[in-house]
Amino acid sequence: MAEMTLREAIRQALREEMQRDERVFLMGEDIGAYGGAYAVTKGLVDEFGPLRVRDTPISEGTIVGVAVGAAMGGMRPVAELMTINFALLAMDAIVNSAAKVHYMFGGQITDPVVIRTASGWGQLAATHSQSFESWFAHVPGLIVVMPATPYDAKGLLKAAIRDDNPVVFIEHSLVYGIRGEVPEGDYVLPFGKADVKREGSDVTIVTYARMLHISLRAAVTLASQGIEAEIIDLRSLRPLDIETVLKSVRKTNHVVIAEEDWKTYGVGAEVAARIVESGFDSLDAPPVRVAMQEVPMPYARNLERAAIPDETSVINAVKSVV
Repeated sequence: MAEMTLREAIRQALREEMQRDERVFLMGEDIGAYGGAYAVTKGLVDEFGPLRVRDTPISEGTIVGVAVGAAMGGMRPVAELMTINFALLAMDAIVNSAAKVHYMFGGQITDPVVIRTASGWGQLAATHSQSFESWFAHVPGLIVVMPATPYDAKGLLKAAIRDDNPVVFIEHSLVYGIRGEVPEGDYVLPFGKADVKREGSDVTIVTYARMLHISLRAAVTLASQGIEAEIIDLRSLRPLDIETVLKSVRKTNHVVIAEEDWKTYGVGAEVAARIVESGFDSLDAPPVRVAMQEVPMPYARNLERAAIPDETSVINAVKSVV
Protein backbone atom coordinates (compact mmCIF):
# COMPACT_ATOMS: atom_id res chain seq x y z
CA MET A 1 0.00 0.00 0.00
CA ALA A 2 1.11 3.56 -0.70
CA GLU A 3 -0.41 6.72 0.77
CA MET A 4 -1.41 9.38 -1.73
CA THR A 5 -3.99 12.05 -2.45
CA LEU A 6 -7.10 11.42 -4.50
CA ARG A 7 -5.58 13.60 -7.24
CA GLU A 8 -2.46 11.41 -7.31
CA ALA A 9 -4.56 8.23 -7.34
CA ILE A 10 -6.45 9.40 -10.43
CA ARG A 11 -3.20 10.37 -12.16
CA GLN A 12 -1.75 6.96 -11.31
CA ALA A 13 -4.80 5.21 -12.74
CA LEU A 14 -4.52 7.19 -15.98
CA ARG A 15 -0.79 6.47 -16.26
CA GLU A 16 -1.21 2.74 -15.64
CA GLU A 17 -4.05 2.40 -18.14
CA MET A 18 -2.14 4.34 -20.80
CA GLN A 19 0.83 2.03 -20.25
CA ARG A 20 -1.40 -1.04 -20.41
CA ASP A 21 -3.41 -0.11 -23.51
CA GLU A 22 -2.09 2.09 -26.33
CA ARG A 23 -5.67 2.87 -27.37
CA VAL A 24 -6.17 4.97 -24.23
CA PHE A 25 -5.61 8.69 -24.76
CA LEU A 26 -6.57 11.86 -22.90
CA MET A 27 -8.14 15.03 -24.25
CA GLY A 28 -9.29 18.28 -22.66
CA GLU A 29 -8.55 21.93 -22.07
CA ASP A 30 -4.99 22.65 -20.88
CA ILE A 31 -4.44 19.05 -19.78
CA GLY A 32 -0.92 19.03 -21.23
CA ALA A 33 1.36 21.75 -19.91
CA TYR A 34 -0.94 22.73 -17.03
CA GLY A 35 -2.38 19.35 -16.14
CA GLY A 36 -5.94 20.64 -16.42
CA ALA A 37 -7.83 22.94 -14.07
CA TYR A 38 -6.96 20.80 -11.02
CA ALA A 39 -3.51 19.56 -12.13
CA VAL A 40 -4.69 15.95 -12.28
CA THR A 41 -2.92 15.14 -15.55
CA LYS A 42 0.21 17.15 -14.78
CA GLY A 43 3.36 15.50 -16.18
CA LEU A 44 1.58 12.91 -18.32
CA VAL A 45 2.32 14.75 -21.57
CA ASP A 46 6.03 14.40 -20.81
CA GLU A 47 5.60 10.62 -20.55
CA PHE A 48 3.19 9.97 -23.41
CA GLY A 49 3.51 12.95 -25.73
CA PRO A 50 0.96 15.37 -27.20
CA LEU A 51 -0.75 12.77 -29.40
CA ARG A 52 -1.97 10.85 -26.34
CA VAL A 53 -2.39 13.86 -24.02
CA ARG A 54 -4.23 16.24 -26.33
CA ASP A 55 -5.00 19.85 -25.55
CA THR A 56 -8.30 20.89 -27.10
CA PRO A 57 -10.12 24.10 -27.96
CA ILE A 58 -12.45 25.58 -25.34
CA SER A 59 -15.46 23.70 -26.69
CA GLU A 60 -17.02 21.04 -24.49
CA GLY A 61 -19.37 19.89 -27.24
CA THR A 62 -16.37 19.31 -29.48
CA ILE A 63 -14.39 17.52 -26.76
CA VAL A 64 -17.13 15.00 -25.99
CA GLY A 65 -18.27 14.68 -29.59
CA VAL A 66 -14.77 13.80 -30.79
CA ALA A 67 -14.30 11.43 -27.83
CA VAL A 68 -17.55 9.60 -28.63
CA GLY A 69 -16.53 9.22 -32.26
CA ALA A 70 -13.05 8.00 -31.33
CA ALA A 71 -14.56 5.44 -28.95
CA MET A 72 -16.92 4.17 -31.66
CA GLY A 73 -13.86 3.80 -33.89
CA GLY A 74 -12.04 1.54 -31.45
CA MET A 75 -10.09 3.97 -29.28
CA ARG A 76 -10.52 4.42 -25.52
CA PRO A 77 -10.61 8.18 -24.92
CA VAL A 78 -10.74 9.85 -21.53
CA ALA A 79 -12.24 13.29 -22.04
CA GLU A 80 -11.78 15.89 -19.31
CA LEU A 81 -14.34 18.66 -18.81
CA MET A 82 -13.00 21.42 -16.58
CA THR A 83 -16.12 21.39 -14.37
CA ILE A 84 -19.47 19.66 -14.48
CA ASN A 85 -21.08 23.06 -15.10
CA PHE A 86 -19.54 23.08 -18.58
CA ALA A 87 -21.02 19.65 -19.31
CA LEU A 88 -24.21 21.55 -20.14
CA LEU A 89 -22.50 22.53 -23.40
CA ALA A 90 -21.97 18.84 -24.20
CA MET A 91 -25.34 17.43 -23.15
CA ASP A 92 -26.35 16.38 -26.67
CA ALA A 93 -23.11 14.46 -27.16
CA ILE A 94 -23.43 12.82 -23.72
CA VAL A 95 -27.16 12.08 -23.60
CA ASN A 96 -28.08 11.63 -27.27
CA SER A 97 -24.83 10.13 -28.55
CA ALA A 98 -22.74 8.42 -25.87
CA ALA A 99 -25.69 7.02 -23.92
CA LYS A 100 -27.56 5.79 -27.03
CA VAL A 101 -24.86 4.22 -29.24
CA HIS A 102 -25.04 0.73 -27.74
CA TYR A 103 -28.85 0.69 -27.94
CA MET A 104 -29.35 2.27 -31.37
CA PHE A 105 -26.84 -0.05 -33.06
CA GLY A 106 -28.22 -3.15 -31.38
CA GLY A 107 -25.02 -3.76 -29.44
CA GLN A 108 -22.93 -4.02 -32.62
CA ILE A 109 -20.98 -0.87 -31.71
CA THR A 110 -19.71 -0.08 -28.22
CA ASP A 111 -18.75 3.34 -26.91
CA PRO A 112 -15.99 3.00 -24.29
CA VAL A 113 -15.66 6.71 -23.55
CA VAL A 114 -14.89 8.12 -20.10
CA ILE A 115 -15.95 11.68 -19.33
CA ARG A 116 -14.02 13.00 -16.33
CA THR A 117 -15.27 16.17 -14.71
CA ALA A 118 -15.17 18.01 -11.39
CA SER A 119 -18.07 19.00 -9.19
CA GLY A 120 -17.81 21.25 -6.14
CA TRP A 121 -17.74 24.81 -4.89
CA GLY A 122 -15.46 27.31 -3.13
CA GLN A 123 -16.52 30.88 -3.91
CA LEU A 124 -17.05 29.99 -7.55
CA ALA A 125 -20.56 31.56 -7.62
CA ALA A 126 -23.88 30.36 -9.00
CA THR A 127 -22.92 29.09 -12.47
CA HIS A 128 -19.71 27.32 -11.44
CA SER A 129 -20.84 25.54 -8.25
CA GLN A 130 -23.55 23.16 -9.36
CA SER A 131 -23.96 19.43 -8.75
CA PHE A 132 -25.52 17.72 -11.75
CA GLU A 133 -24.83 14.10 -10.90
CA SER A 134 -28.56 13.35 -10.65
CA TRP A 135 -29.04 14.59 -14.24
CA PHE A 136 -26.65 12.01 -15.62
CA ALA A 137 -27.75 9.26 -13.23
CA HIS A 138 -31.25 9.72 -14.72
CA VAL A 139 -30.11 8.59 -18.18
CA PRO A 140 -30.21 4.90 -19.21
CA GLY A 141 -27.03 3.95 -21.03
CA LEU A 142 -24.68 5.94 -18.82
CA ILE A 143 -22.63 4.68 -15.88
CA VAL A 144 -22.18 7.40 -13.26
CA VAL A 145 -19.65 7.18 -10.43
CA MET A 146 -18.53 9.68 -7.80
CA PRO A 147 -15.68 8.41 -5.60
CA ALA A 148 -14.68 9.96 -2.28
CA THR A 149 -11.39 8.23 -1.43
CA PRO A 150 -8.10 7.66 -3.29
CA TYR A 151 -8.59 3.88 -3.17
CA ASP A 152 -12.05 4.11 -4.72
CA ALA A 153 -11.03 6.75 -7.26
CA LYS A 154 -8.20 4.67 -8.71
CA GLY A 155 -10.10 1.39 -8.80
CA LEU A 156 -13.23 2.90 -10.31
CA LEU A 157 -11.36 4.94 -12.93
CA LYS A 158 -9.41 1.89 -14.11
CA ALA A 159 -12.71 0.00 -14.35
CA ALA A 160 -14.26 2.90 -16.29
CA ILE A 161 -11.48 2.97 -18.87
CA ARG A 162 -11.77 -0.78 -19.44
CA ASP A 163 -15.58 -0.80 -19.65
CA ASP A 164 -17.27 -0.85 -23.06
CA ASN A 165 -20.00 1.55 -21.90
CA PRO A 166 -19.82 5.35 -21.50
CA VAL A 167 -18.89 6.41 -17.97
CA VAL A 168 -19.39 9.84 -16.41
CA PHE A 169 -16.68 10.01 -13.75
CA ILE A 170 -17.30 12.90 -11.32
CA GLU A 171 -14.58 14.10 -8.95
CA HIS A 172 -15.45 16.54 -6.17
CA SER A 173 -12.93 19.38 -6.31
CA LEU A 174 -12.72 19.65 -2.52
CA VAL A 175 -11.58 16.05 -2.03
CA TYR A 176 -8.62 16.12 -4.44
CA GLY A 177 -6.32 16.64 -1.44
CA ILE A 178 -7.82 13.85 0.69
CA ARG A 179 -5.14 11.29 1.48
CA GLY A 180 -5.53 7.53 1.78
CA GLU A 181 -3.88 4.16 1.15
CA VAL A 182 -3.88 2.75 -2.37
CA PRO A 183 -2.59 -0.70 -3.43
CA GLU A 184 0.57 -0.54 -5.51
CA GLY A 185 -0.57 -3.42 -7.73
CA ASP A 186 -3.25 -3.41 -10.41
CA TYR A 187 -6.87 -3.56 -9.24
CA VAL A 188 -10.34 -2.49 -10.37
CA LEU A 189 -13.56 -1.94 -8.44
CA PRO A 190 -16.96 -3.04 -9.75
CA PHE A 191 -19.67 -0.55 -10.59
CA GLY A 192 -22.89 -0.76 -8.61
CA LYS A 193 -21.23 -1.86 -5.38
CA ALA A 194 -21.53 0.43 -2.35
CA ASP A 195 -19.04 0.27 0.51
CA VAL A 196 -19.66 0.24 4.26
CA LYS A 197 -17.19 2.87 5.44
CA ARG A 198 -18.20 2.64 9.12
CA GLU A 199 -20.09 -0.03 11.07
CA GLY A 200 -22.93 1.05 13.34
CA SER A 201 -26.15 -0.18 14.92
CA ASP A 202 -28.45 2.82 15.49
CA VAL A 203 -28.81 4.63 12.17
CA THR A 204 -27.71 4.23 8.56
CA ILE A 205 -26.22 7.25 6.80
CA VAL A 206 -26.23 6.84 3.02
CA THR A 207 -23.94 9.26 1.24
CA TYR A 208 -21.27 9.79 -1.44
CA ALA A 209 -18.45 12.12 -2.54
CA ARG A 210 -17.49 14.94 -0.13
CA MET A 211 -20.46 14.26 2.14
CA LEU A 212 -18.86 10.93 3.07
CA HIS A 213 -16.11 12.79 4.93
CA ILE A 214 -18.62 15.16 6.53
CA SER A 215 -20.69 12.15 7.64
CA LEU A 216 -17.68 10.33 9.05
CA ARG A 217 -16.80 13.34 11.19
CA ALA A 218 -20.42 13.68 12.28
CA ALA A 219 -20.41 9.99 13.28
CA VAL A 220 -17.55 10.60 15.71
CA THR A 221 -19.57 13.29 17.47
CA LEU A 222 -22.69 11.12 17.47
CA ALA A 223 -20.75 8.20 18.96
CA SER A 224 -19.64 10.41 21.85
CA GLN A 225 -23.35 10.96 22.53
CA GLY A 226 -24.25 7.27 22.40
CA ILE A 227 -25.49 7.03 18.79
CA GLU A 228 -23.60 4.62 16.52
CA ALA A 229 -23.99 5.43 12.84
CA GLU A 230 -23.32 3.01 10.00
CA ILE A 231 -22.10 4.87 6.92
CA ILE A 232 -22.68 3.61 3.39
CA ASP A 233 -20.69 5.20 0.56
CA LEU A 234 -22.66 4.65 -2.66
CA ARG A 235 -19.60 5.28 -4.89
CA SER A 236 -21.66 4.33 -7.93
CA LEU A 237 -24.86 6.31 -8.62
CA ARG A 238 -25.87 4.38 -11.72
CA PRO A 239 -25.97 1.44 -11.28
CA LEU A 240 -27.11 1.90 -7.68
CA ASP A 241 -26.41 -0.73 -5.02
CA ILE A 242 -29.66 -0.59 -3.08
CA GLU A 243 -29.14 -4.07 -1.58
CA THR A 244 -26.22 -2.95 0.59
CA VAL A 245 -28.31 0.01 1.73
CA LEU A 246 -31.30 -2.20 2.57
CA LYS A 247 -29.12 -4.66 4.47
CA SER A 248 -27.92 -1.83 6.69
CA VAL A 249 -31.41 -0.38 7.15
CA ARG A 250 -32.72 -3.77 8.24
CA LYS A 251 -30.10 -3.68 10.98
CA THR A 252 -30.46 -0.07 12.16
CA ASN A 253 -34.15 0.63 11.30
CA HIS A 254 -33.34 4.32 10.72
CA VAL A 255 -31.84 6.09 7.72
CA VAL A 256 -30.44 9.51 6.83
CA ILE A 257 -29.40 10.29 3.25
CA ALA A 258 -26.76 13.01 2.91
CA GLU A 259 -25.88 14.65 -0.40
CA GLU A 260 -24.51 18.00 -1.53
CA ASP A 261 -26.93 18.46 -4.43
CA TRP A 262 -30.33 20.14 -4.21
CA LYS A 263 -32.83 17.93 -2.40
CA THR A 264 -35.64 18.10 -4.96
CA TYR A 265 -35.48 15.26 -7.53
CA GLY A 266 -31.95 14.35 -6.42
CA VAL A 267 -30.03 11.13 -5.77
CA GLY A 268 -31.28 11.20 -2.19
CA ALA A 269 -34.87 11.20 -3.40
CA GLU A 270 -34.20 8.10 -5.49
CA VAL A 271 -32.51 6.30 -2.61
CA ALA A 272 -35.34 7.20 -0.21
CA ALA A 273 -37.95 5.97 -2.69
CA ARG A 274 -36.21 2.64 -3.16
CA ILE A 275 -35.81 2.14 0.59
CA VAL A 276 -39.52 2.76 1.12
CA GLU A 277 -40.46 0.51 -1.82
CA SER A 278 -38.34 -2.44 -0.72
CA GLY A 279 -37.61 -1.91 2.97
CA PHE A 280 -40.62 -0.12 4.43
CA ASP A 281 -41.25 -2.76 7.09
CA SER A 282 -37.70 -2.27 8.43
CA LEU A 283 -38.16 1.44 9.10
CA ASP A 284 -39.04 2.77 12.53
CA ALA A 285 -39.23 6.31 11.11
CA PRO A 286 -39.38 7.90 7.66
CA PRO A 287 -36.07 8.48 5.84
CA VAL A 288 -34.58 11.94 6.44
CA ARG A 289 -32.63 13.75 3.73
CA VAL A 290 -29.79 16.23 4.14
CA ALA A 291 -29.03 18.38 1.10
CA MET A 292 -28.10 21.81 -0.19
CA GLN A 293 -30.49 24.71 0.23
CA GLU A 294 -32.81 25.20 -2.75
CA VAL A 295 -31.02 28.28 -4.05
CA PRO A 296 -28.36 29.07 -6.67
CA MET A 297 -24.98 29.00 -4.98
CA PRO A 298 -24.19 32.42 -3.41
CA TYR A 299 -20.78 33.97 -3.99
CA ALA A 300 -20.33 35.50 -0.52
CA ARG A 301 -18.44 33.01 1.65
CA ASN A 302 -20.81 33.21 4.62
CA LEU A 303 -23.88 32.65 2.42
CA GLU A 304 -22.14 29.84 0.55
CA ARG A 305 -21.43 28.10 3.86
CA ALA A 306 -25.06 28.54 4.88
CA ALA A 307 -26.25 26.88 1.67
CA ILE A 308 -24.09 23.74 1.98
CA PRO A 309 -24.89 20.91 4.42
CA ASP A 310 -22.28 20.39 7.13
CA GLU A 311 -21.59 18.14 10.12
CA THR A 312 -24.25 19.89 12.19
CA SER A 313 -26.80 19.25 9.44
CA VAL A 314 -26.04 15.53 9.53
CA ILE A 315 -26.00 15.36 13.33
CA ASN A 316 -29.37 17.13 13.62
CA ALA A 317 -30.89 14.87 10.98
CA VAL A 318 -29.71 11.75 12.78
CA LYS A 319 -31.06 12.97 16.11
CA SER A 320 -34.41 13.78 14.53
CA VAL A 321 -34.79 10.27 13.12
CA VAL A 322 -33.58 8.27 16.12
